[in-house]
Amino acid sequence: MGRAFVYVILGGGVAAGYAALEFTQRGISHGELCIISEEPVVPYERPALSKGFLLPEDPARLPSFHTCVGANEERLTPKWYREHGIELVLGTRVKSADVRRKTLLTATGETISYKILIIATGAQALKLEEFGVSGSDAENVCYLRDLADATRIVNVMQSCAGGDAVVIGGGYIGMECAASLVINKINVTMVFPEAHCMARLFTPKIASYYEDYYKSKGVKFIKGTVLSSFEMDSSGKVTAVNLRDGSQLPADMVVVGIGIRPNTSLFEGQLTLEKGGIKVNGRLQSSNSSVYAVGDVAAFPVKLFGETRRLEHVDSARKSARHVVAAIMEPDKTGEFDYLPFFYSRVFTFSWQFYGDNVGEIVHYGDYSGGTFGAYWVSKGQLVGSFLEGGTKDEYEAIAKATRLKPEIEDLAELERQGLGFALAVSRKPPPSAPLEVSSPALILERPLYAWHATAGVVVAASIVAFAYWYGRRRRRW
Repeated sequence: MGRAFVYVILGGGVAAGYAALEFTQRGISHGELCIISEEPVVPYERPALSKGFLLPEDPARLPSFHTCVGANEERLTPKWYREHGIELVLGTRVKSADVRRKTLLTATGETISYKILIIATGAQALKLEEFGVSGSDAENVCYLRDLADATRIVNVMQSCAGGDAVVIGGGYIGMECAASLVINKINVTMVFPEAHCMARLFTPKIASYYEDYYKSKGVKFIKGTVLSSFEMDSSGKVTAVNLRDGSQLPADMVVVGIGIRPNTSLFEGQLTLEKGGIKVNGRLQSSNSSVYAVGDVAAFPVKLFGETRRLEHVDSARKSARHVVAAIMEPDKTGEFDYLPFFYSRVFTFSWQFYGDNVGEIVHYGDYSGGTFGAYWVSKGQLVGSFLEGGTKDEYEAIAKATRLKPEIEDLAELERQGLGFALAVSRKPPPSAPLEVSSPALILERPLYAWHATAGVVVAASIVAFAYWYGRRRRRW
């Protein structure tokens, strides 16, 4: 038993939804595209799971956050997929893939073949067992990666209102879930081994600002240690968390956010891997010309920095998905994926955005007492990264543009003095005019054309006068 399609998207996350929309906008025929997903629902915007979905009042629920509402585009409901002739194979796990034969074998025994495969398998949450701690299967230990996980968190929160929650991990998931737990009136303690929250991105000064606010909301921070074991009751429910430093924390629920691992196992030994993901070129094409990869699972060349990276953020998933469809359907009109790394978060009343790379010297600016503030990263004399909290739409666009332009920075003190104004000024500068090419490949004009015209006119006029004088003298000789 089997089915055949022109295009197959393996994975039903954010990237699948955006790729499906791009395929339809580029005119694929009914029956050409198939999406295979382990989840039982059509693609949705995952950021909602750690934000609106966990709110105690008027929480976000499907179908309100199906893709592609996160980019202010169409909401792709199951009806939309039917109307566009897209085959959905939901609640189905693919147990093996053969890229040479272009086939996928599902857990139900069905073989699905393709001409072009887009791998959008995303990543899975790292489990405590991978670090030598058992207890992930306890009913009040939660992870957050998909809709089922978020639903479980909601149910556990409702069963322990006013109780104690321990959040393991100080990254994206930890910070966003901690905020949601506080809003649900649950006492929160965060535990992580780093010196401050969001250690992969934040500077100590930026982290301190957010940590102080979280503390004002009752959140406690325990840093420099990790979970070592759980205390359980007779029913297998966690009652306390034991830390490596010897301390113990009471716990009515535990949320674990300690990182992710890309889902590449189906393709190990068949495709080239790098940075933990599937290595692709600027067209997002893997080492097999019929296979492409997007989102968290793809390791792609970031042109701005001249190196291959794998980025774990929804913006990368959305944009790489749309680009790969363009590269597949109109290869002659589509250039290489030129992505500016972008991360953002919105918790409590905060909203920050980061663009570029957080390497080099750091310049902080703005009002760290509660207003708009940010930071720049300068490497090898160029601006390479920008962070801004509390900005306007125009200000966020300005730091993005400035980061992409990579302007030269000579004076860090002056950059600090200008602060956000520097990015605003750089973003408003007109782009440098490109040299004007003329028919002679050896001649490039950078001056205005009228100057060249004037010079040419003088030369031509002089030539005519000289010819006339010479011709007249010859005639007199005849």
